[in-house]
Amino acid sequence: MSLDISDICTLFARKGGRAYEGEGVTQLEHALQAAAIAEAEGASPPLIAAALLHDLGHMLNDLGDTPTLRGLDDRHQYAALPFLRGRFGDDVLEPIRLHVEAKRFLCATRAAYYDGLSADSRRSLALQGGPYDEAGVAAFIARPHAADAVKV
Repeated sequence: MSLDISDICTLFARKGGRAYEGEGVTQLEHALQAAAIAEAEGASPPLIAAALLHDLGHMLNDLGDTPTLRGLDDRHQYAALPFLRGRFGDDVLEPIRLHVEAKRFLCATRAAYYDGLSADSRRSLALQGGPYDEAGVAAFIARPHAADAVKV
């Protein structure tokens, strides 16, 4: 089963108002900000779409507010893929699938990135395996679509 555009809009309308814990921004605002930044930086249309949809899995999983406080990683990076497959190609889906790993990469390679994370994002990072070690950094960035995931 895949989502069509109206289903995505409905999902944002119904669940996009949920705020990210401690970040002062809703799911919808975060999605729109990410897409606007990608567009302003001259990203390709598929990368803009990936930026817009990268956290859709949070709304599909619907584990309630702040699952990290309960020690849960909702694995949102995978949740949206079955619903988006068939509507989008790998140039959209792979950056979505890899964006959590991209966070691990960025935290390992850019101290300022880690320093800028909210408390909730730091909790999710720990649940997701923490920053990559040197071998993890090299292995991640060598993967297809990893560079685009870092941009997301």
